[in-house]
Formats: sequence, structure tokens, C-alpha cells
Amino acid sequence: MVVREPWRAHPLAWIHRAEARSIARELGAQLVSGKASPGSLLRLSDPVMLEAVRTLQVPYFGPGSAALERCYDKYEACRRIAGAPRTFLASEAHSLPAPFVLKPRRGSDSIGVRLVDDVPPGKRDDDHLVQERIVGDEVTVALFRERVGMPLRILLPPGTPYSFLRKYLWRPAREVLRDEAIRDAALAAGRALGVDWAARVDFIVRDGRPIFLECDAAPLVGTDSAFAASFAAAGVKRATQLAWLTS
Repeated sequence: MVVREPWRAHPLAWIHRAEARSIARELGAQLVSGKASPGSLLRLSDPVMLEAVRTLQVPYFGPGSAALERCYDKYEACRRIAGAPRTFLASEAHSLPAPFVLKPRRGSDSIGVRLVDDVPPGKRDDDHLVQERIVGDEVTVALFRERVGMPLRILLPPGTPYSFLRKYLWRPAREVLRDEAIRDAALAAGRALGVDWAARVDFIVRDGRPIFLECDAAPLVGTDSAFAASFAAAGVKRATQLAWLTS
């Protein structure tokens, strides 16, 4: 059984409901909205997934609540990873050079992320972060527990934000990088954050050095996702990926 979130007027719900439908077709599984039964595969957007796994009382296939909490809180995630960009709560004083990045402390898919020269008054709180801007190549790597995919470079001009619209409407091409240092960095980040299921680790690579940005512990895992492409580049067939996701 594949569990999708109920319909709501939000782009994350549309994207994740479509992915749940696609994976249910791949698995030949029943697609349901709402409550999970034992052994269900959870395909929910990050905020809905977080609420579900906090309270779910039956065994399921998906991220554990502790790992999801740590990764969803970008402030906590950056504190745990050595070499992450300098990151402050938007309520704190800082000395970051402008422009810097303003983003929700808890959020996904680059929604609300923007470059600013100053924090707007309505955002100077503990629910937002400011982070130094690092210019380089956007790279993502898939994880499944201790397994690591191949890094994928997102083909954007350096310094161009990888926005929500670019991720889902104007998708740039991706290039496989055979770079073991980036793979090692992704595995180290996953271990530091306690990743216990599928995940995707994002970096900015500058001068050959991967700089941690965030870890998505509830990533899209459908056939056209970066997760699937990263593991396919590492030689993992789709059937094997599906077996991992349901084991």
C-alpha cells in the first residue's frame, strides 16, 4: 500500500500526490489517502511526513522521526556538519556580507529561499535563517542508509539559485560526477544526521571542495527523481531501488 497525502491547494501536495500515484503503479500497489496500515510506503511532502511519523504507531516504510526532525531543521543540520556555510537564526546579529541567503528554518524544495541585502522586519525571527552565500556548482547525492549514489551536478550557471521553479518547471540538465570525495562527504553527512532510509544530500562544490547545504530525509524517489538518477548512475537498477524502499 502506498500512502499519499490528502489533496490540498499547495504545490508540494500536487507534486507528492503525483509521485505517490506513479510509484503505486510501479509497485502494483494500492494507493490510499490518509491513515497508514502496517507495511505502508509513505509518500508525503516533508511537513505532512513529519507530522505523520511523529505519531504513527504501526511499522511503515519511510524515514524515522528523529532523522527527519534533524534534517528538516536546517539550523540544526548545519550545526552538525563540519564545514557548512556560516548560518544564523534571522533573529540573531551577524556579520555576513551582502547579499546573503534568507530561507525558512524548516522548509523544503527551495520555497521561500532568496538572496537579500538585509532581513525584512517580518522575517527577523527564529523561524528563518540567514546563511552566507557560496558560489559554485550545485551537486546532489542520493543515500539509502549506508549506500551512496553517484553525485549529480545540476547544470546551472554558478551563483544561480536552484529555485522551486527550476526544480519542477524549468528543470536544468544533470551531469554525473565520478567523484569519490563528494560521495564520502555525503555518507559522512548522512551518518552525522542519523539518516535511516532514503535521503538526498545537497552541496555547493567550490574549488573541488563539497560544502554541505542540506539533507532531505524525505526526498522524491520516483523514476525521474534525482534520487533514482543518482543510484542509476551508480549501477543500481530501478527494481533494486524499489526493493530497498519497501524493505
